[in-house]
Amino acid sequence: MSRSKLVIIGNGMAGVKCVEEIIELEPDTYEIVIYGNEPRPNYNRIMLSKVLQGEHSLQDIIINDWTWYAEHHIRLCTGETVHRIDTRGKYIETESGLKETYDVLILATGSSPFIPSIPGIDKERVMSFRTIDDCTRMSDYSKTYRKAAVIGGGLLGLEAARGLLHLGMEAVVVHNAPYIMNRQLDQKAAAMLQKELEGQGMSFLLAKNTQKITGRSQAQGLLFTDGSKLEAQVVIVAVGIRPNVDLARRSGIATNRAIMVDDYMRTSVPDIYAVGECAEHRGISYGLVAPLYEQGKVLARTLCGQETPEYRGSIPYSQLKVSGVDVFSAGEISGEGMQTAIQHLDGIQGTYKKVLMQAGKVRGAILFGDTTEGTALLGLVQRGADVAELAPREGSPDPAEMAAAALPAQETVCACNNVTKAAIMNAIQEQGLETADQVKEQTKASGSCGGCRPMVAALLKHTHNLKNNGGTGVVATPDKPAPMPVCSCTELVHAELKEIMADIDVLETGLPDISLILQKLGWGSEHGCSVCRPVIHYYLQVSGRTMVVREMEGHSEVQVRWDDQIPMSSYARDVSGVAAQLRESWIGAAMPSPVNMGVAPGPGSLVSALVQDIGLLASPAGWEIYAGGHAEHPVKQGGLIGVAETEVQAATLASACLQWYRQTAWYDEPLWAWTERLGFMSIRETLLDDQLQKELAATLQADI
Repeated sequence: MSRSKLVIIGNGMAGVKCVEEIIELEPDTYEIVIYGNEPRPNYNRIMLSKVLQGEHSLQDIIINDWTWYAEHHIRLCTGETVHRIDTRGKYIETESGLKETYDVLILATGSSPFIPSIPGIDKERVMSFRTIDDCTRMSDYSKTYRKAAVIGGGLLGLEAARGLLHLGMEAVVVHNAPYIMNRQLDQKAAAMLQKELEGQGMSFLLAKNTQKITGRSQAQGLLFTDGSKLEAQVVIVAVGIRPNVDLARRSGIATNRAIMVDDYMRTSVPDIYAVGECAEHRGISYGLVAPLYEQGKVLARTLCGQETPEYRGSIPYSQLKVSGVDVFSAGEISGEGMQTAIQHLDGIQGTYKKVLMQAGKVRGAILFGDTTEGTALLGLVQRGADVAELAPREGSPDPAEMAAAALPAQETVCACNNVTKAAIMNAIQEQGLETADQVKEQTKASGSCGGCRPMVAALLKHTHNLKNNGGTGVVATPDKPAPMPVCSCTELVHAELKEIMADIDVLETGLPDISLILQKLGWGSEHGCSVCRPVIHYYLQVSGRTMVVREMEGHSEVQVRWDDQIPMSSYARDVSGVAAQLRESWIGAAMPSPVNMGVAPGPGSLVSALVQDIGLLASPAGWEIYAGGHAEHPVKQGGLIGVAETEVQAATLASACLQWYRQTAWYDEPLWAWTERLGFMSIRETLLDDQLQKELAATLQADI
């Protein structure tokens, strides 16, 4: 049975989220083709400011790498801009001349920066902030110029300004409203935020309207309508976004401000749907992630023929970390008939809370500095709850703590670092943690984007309250079977024996053979057995001890496989050289368990890098290095350790992984089982430490 062809125009967050949902629901329903105008896979555009500020690299914000598309048989056409849709013939055409037929078409064209018609806006060194390429340009400018102006005091403008400060530039934010982030905050919260940002080095010109950008062919500054001027060698325009609707409009699809859709994301043309920032639902087009993901889920179920509640719209909300400051805003914060229900200001702690009501119902909320109540307040706003629900009940915990208590033990709190509620609470209890920063240091929770920090703080409070009330903050986790002894000769388990072998000094004790080592350890058998003798040998070897006797060697060296048949791909390459180099480098290395390693020139390779103990896969970015997979039943896909630009860097990372496995694995423990025991995120954190990575790779070479 042939599959219908689903074509998505747009490789952004909304469209790909819909594809992810379809794959989850009905993976065999559609042949999927995605067209994107950027030359890279799907990435988190929200995290661009973190890249600009040096907190993350491009690889850190990739949502789905090249391998994901290949694994799910999705044809990704990057660097292609679709300029025509033939709705009768049911095909699309790109500017480069490519044509693609479709059965079902999704428009996920997103939006573009709104560029106001200011004289001089087309001068050199005037730019927007929307893509990875924009980050690169700003970084390049910072190497030559020092003075920058950012037109726009919303979230994007503030994040751009913070990035410019990180790059060593002076950053002045120019905003036409009397206070910053006026769509999300009131004047009090905005003033608190401005003060914090000024402390970081940012400057502000408020209630200023730009009349022109000065300079001949290159930006030299801004001239304002009141006659004042500002010197600026680089100008960033961040005043909003505009839905990309030109393609739909040219194709006869109904548009208003954006592409008009119904409650199931259908456009005015059969078999054509729209989702994300380019879609207008009930007169509203959303620019926040949560509504776009909600739309994607409804559309996915619709396309898979499954029953689904219609999309009724979303309550806009933002839970953000603006240049290191926690800010939350939900619902309506101004308007006719809006009144203040609750307003708290703590000048010492630097926190602010305001809840707004209309006709006795909760309609909006603003939090600054402490956003732990954000989730609970959002629920009240979404339900249009009666303001009576805002009144605290005697003896009851605060809403944030209630939300923390209701969270299932194994629920992931920090998605960036895969940290569960149970792991956080157990760390707090067992290690006596007192602050959210301590929790971050010990568990990595909130250590990346910081979005989960309010929940981490709520869990901290909840754990302490449980303890103070006579309970325990320790969360029960499924019992693990007790480790088995190494063999019948001893009651020692692998962890105990390995530690002893690392401490024993063979030369000082003068033990001439393995029998005396066993006697010293109280072994049940004078000469040991075929099980324990190679175990002892291996643990002595990886601990750096000189072997006194030549017993059985460890498992054979790494087996390296590679595919030298190059598939049709613009970035595929001959991998036989790097494969041979690794095999030569690793010959003679004793392993805890046999290791299979594969090198593949691209996703279409005959050798799959994803089901090897260690796999190297060529990609447009260089090399992707995977670990922990296996091809035996049940097949297990390895996890991505990291990306390297060169063969040398890839070999170093793979060697470091192999050595870390040798040092920390039990004898006869397969590499995939080792990754499950240590935890993939823990292994990844270790290996991505540049200094430690080089040391591990060097140790492997020295041992060989």
